[in-house]
Amino acid sequence: MNPIEQSRHTDFQQTLLSARRTMLLSEILKLAVDNFRLSKMRFALTALGMVIGTASVILVVTIGLTGKKYIMEEIQKVETNSVELEYAGGGATNTERVLYNDYLTRDDEKAVDAQVPGVLYSSPVLGMHDRISFGGGVVKDTLVLGVSPQYQNIRNLLVPVGRFFDENDEAAHIKCAVVTEHFARERFGSYDAAVGQNFEISGIPFTIIGVFRESVEDFGESEIQDQTILIPFSVARYFTGTDAVNQIYFSMRSMDEVPEAAKEIVRVIHARHRPDSVYQAQTLRELLAMADKITTALTAILVLVATVTLAVGGVGIMNIMLANVRSRTREIGIRKALGATNREIKLQFLAEAVIISLVGGIVGTLVGLAVPLSFRMFTNFDLPISGWSVAIALAAATSVGVFFGTMPATRAAQLDPVEALRDE
Repeated sequence: MNPIEQSRHTDFQQTLLSARRTMLLSEILKLAVDNFRLSKMRFALTALGMVIGTASVILVVTIGLTGKKYIMEEIQKVETNSVELEYAGGGATNTERVLYNDYLTRDDEKAVDAQVPGVLYSSPVLGMHDRISFGGGVVKDTLVLGVSPQYQNIRNLLVPVGRFFDENDEAAHIKCAVVTEHFARERFGSYDAAVGQNFEISGIPFTIIGVFRESVEDFGESEIQDQTILIPFSVARYFTGTDAVNQIYFSMRSMDEVPEAAKEIVRVIHARHRPDSVYQAQTLRELLAMADKITTALTAILVLVATVTLAVGGVGIMNIMLANVRSRTREIGIRKALGATNREIKLQFLAEAVIISLVGGIVGTLVGLAVPLSFRMFTNFDLPISGWSVAIALAAATSVGVFFGTMPATRAAQLDPVEALRDE
């Protein structure tokens, strides 16, 4: 045989081999489908475990993402766009600090407002623990904070009764105050009864014009306590006799600007004071990052727990396929006697296991997606849907079919054809 004829013969053999493999694959799939048609109930019950497992994975991811979204939104209500600036000390003595004005002042606030872009609101915070009296009775453990009207926007304070003091009250040094809901309820019995009441700070009369609360629970992490009274900063500074403040709050336009703004604020303040003075700018970016990591880790753990359901479904598939091999032993012997190879037998049973698992995975995915989609359509809740959860669920379902279908398929392929034909 010359080289040209030998090449043609080789190409013809490869073409036949390729066609035979293609035909075998289509025959294998056809045989698997035909077998499922003959035992529809067994197929449905076997796939049910995968339906439940796949739907569980998607629903768990949806629940995890919903919880993460809620937690992040609640944290952002506190003051994630804000920067808290405070004086942390330095190498100077007390006399030097006063002489060189190391403490923060209202002028520092104005300098930052003028030099740092992106600042929406700012407010000094001046804390006092003076004697508070109502009708001659002294109230102890009451915190008085002198703040500007913009403090309400920075801390996202809600005023259900009355109003918050405004710029006119601040400029006119009006002796007004807003109190916490806890304070109003404990002192006057109700929020409405608190508005219009008078009290004295160090003998100076004030009028309550509103009752406020924080928009979200901060678990005691803010300067606001249960027994807290807010008064205009222009009035509060007369009780201390100094321009020094405890902290200055700045609120930025967006959370993305906070890290750079914090550095720029410290730079501006350092330029106005002694070089060895220490100022700290605190933000909630770290808290948000930590919350994001925790919620992501919890979601991952829940997904791993949900995959246990897939494993249980896989065990069910393996048991059914083992029983299937036992009941079809004679069929396997006949196929081997007609020339079927071990590879073909193995592929047939493995294909059946994968089809059961994959069909169950697809149905489970549809069921898992139906729940959040129904919430979106018929309620105001916008439940998040993750495309990754769908991909992971389908990939896991296919992997379970391959993993748990390999053992029955291998056992079927290793059957002795003579012994198989004797089976009754």
